[in-house]
Amino acid sequence: MDTNRLSPAIAKALNRQMTNEAHNAQIYLSYASWANEKGYDGISNFLFRHANEERNHMMKILEYILKRGGKVVVTEIPGPGPDPSSVNDCFEKIFKSEVDNTTAIYEIVNMSMAEKDWATWNFMQWFVKEQTEEETLAMDLLSKIKIAGGATAKDDALYALDTNLAKTPDDATLAQDVTVENP
Repeated sequence: MDTNRLSPAIAKALNRQMTNEAHNAQIYLSYASWANEKGYDGISNFLFRHANEERNHMMKILEYILKRGGKVVVTEIPGPGPDPSSVNDCFEKIFKSEVDNTTAIYEIVNMSMAEKDWATWNFMQWFVKEQTEEETLAMDLLSKIKIAGGATAKDDALYALDTNLAKTPDDATLAQDVTVENP
């Protein structure tokens, strides 16, 4: 008896997304190593934590595919690309990567809705919220870097940013969670 509850198209998309999450982990690992080499220990720590988070996302998708009776297909992970040229470039690249990831997640949500695969649609809502958080966090960091001087930020401003990122939580406050009492 076939117990696979995923259509071939959704299984393929989920497997592709699993690889996307692994690729994002590689990007964070690469940039964390770059930051560490440059002496930005706080930025490095922040990025290493996010690499682990991306690996957890990959595993979450892998487990979902298995629990729905689908076949997991592990493929080659693309390389992270060249090192950033600056802290500003690092976080611009991270923001672009997160936006690309959001787009891929939305495609799966749209597919699951079109196929009326409500289990997958429901599962992907966690990722929708997570990507909103990731994009918000990246935008907040870009705003801080802009205040520090952007691409031309001076060492003292980058030092302050690095120190701040060592203590920055891994999640962001989302608009839907804000109240008048707690903006």
